[in-house]
Amino acid sequence: MTTEPRRCRIVLIAPAGMSAERFATRLRQAMDGGDIASLILPVNGMDDASFQHFCEHVAPIAQDGGIAVVIEQNTQIAGRIGADGIHLETGPAEISNDIERLQQRLMVGVGGVKSRDDALDLGELRPDYIFFGRFGYDNKPEPHPRNISLATWWAEMIEIPCIVMAGSDIGSVVEAAATGAEFVALSAAVFSDETDPRGAIQQANALLDEKAPQFGR
Repeated sequence: MTTEPRRCRIVLIAPAGMSAERFATRLRQAMDGGDIASLILPVNGMDDASFQHFCEHVAPIAQDGGIAVVIEQNTQIAGRIGADGIHLETGPAEISNDIERLQQRLMVGVGGVKSRDDALDLGELRPDYIFFGRFGYDNKPEPHPRNISLATWWAEMIEIPCIVMAGSDIGSVVEAAATGAEFVALSAAVFSDETDPRGAIQQANALLDEKAPQFGR
């Protein structure tokens, strides 16, 4: 049995504009590179039928490798494919209802945070994690400064785990992990056309092993 690292772990986010078949190939390559905690599948502008096809094709690959699969927003599709969690970015009232309804059977994470007040409002609902970043906006080499600032503040103050979005350069995991976040999210840094997913994950894990803060048990 593989022991989980005692430091920040990797969360992968499926990019927009990639077919299920192409992404499945790239995901398998990434999984060969080492430790990955979970995979978030955003809707990425797909209609329900296309999104369900994408999730059905991809989720079993990740889950067979011990990676938790989190579906953005669509609870019906999450149920149909046996997802491990749901990611929500609606308002606090809707999220509160969804957490109460779903949390007994699914991990429920939240995002859409723009300020400390947003984060505190969502934290009061006791989600399983809070996400600092926006899907598809990791288009600069470094993480967004606001996400780094929010994650640093949150990790120092609040026990609910957080995920912070890294940049398009794999080396940005170091800055993201330095916030004290439990998870660092990667998308473009692993899945861009010119990148070798296996090598990117290997490099990210090596950097985290060397430079990420260690968590106590």
